[in-house]
Amino acid sequence: MFDTLNEAEWDRVDDAWDLLESADFEKARVAVDGLIQARGRHPDLALLDAALAIEEGRAEYALQGLMDAESSADPALFFEVRALARFHLVEPDLALEDAEKALAIRPHMAEAHALLAKIHDFLGDSERSAEHAETAFELDPEDFPLPLEMDDEAFDALVEGSLNELPERVREALQELPVLVEPMPQREMLVAGRPPLPPDILGLFVGRHLLEREHNELPGSPGAIYLFRRNLLRIAADREDLTREVRITVQHEVGHLLGLDEDDLDAWGLA
Repeated sequence: MFDTLNEAEWDRVDDAWDLLESADFEKARVAVDGLIQARGRHPDLALLDAALAIEEGRAEYALQGLMDAESSADPALFFEVRALARFHLVEPDLALEDAEKALAIRPHMAEAHALLAKIHDFLGDSERSAEHAETAFELDPEDFPLPLEMDDEAFDALVEGSLNELPERVREALQELPVLVEPMPQREMLVAGRPPLPPDILGLFVGRHLLEREHNELPGSPGAIYLFRRNLLRIAADREDLTREVRITVQHEVGHLLGLDEDDLDAWGLA
């Protein structure tokens, strides 16, 4: 049984949440680890730790750690964070249950509505997805703008234009494989490795990168780059922003084709 956090500790918790929400994950991690070192895995610290771990790409750790957070002071936030962890682990049905529990406690929780929009989109229920997206927008238009609207033909044309604007070195690499547009990623794509990839990824390279191929291997397609239209439309503020996100996504997936790590991307013009 843990003692209640004191006022100074709650101030530190609030500061850590602010760092997390501003995407300053390194400073947030220092703050969270310091709190846990001082107070142990207090339920409210375990909840904060899990939320940060999800942003760090450690959803499995987050879900396990949430077992220590079940008695946190904010049950709605607990269920929303657990729903997010399960969504990232490609457990949409369980994520749906938790997100709905969060809304049962706090009906006007914009984050839960936004997450339900993603979950329903992944499950193929575009109508329910749109309903929750609209509610999230009404509750918090700054953090949860409505997805950009664009028909498939216009999106494909924008992708084609974005590919033509890529650096020459990247366009040469793209001769090796097609760039394919899909509405959403298939579950099989996401769970092919461990940990799984989250359903809201923007793009994915599927295949073997060039450094894995033998010098005497017969020519052939090493795979494909997939762009996921609905995920890209959800994060883009306007057409210009969408063009930029498509370009960045393709460049990074080309980096995977070439077998580059993050340190190499800038040298290749892929950052």
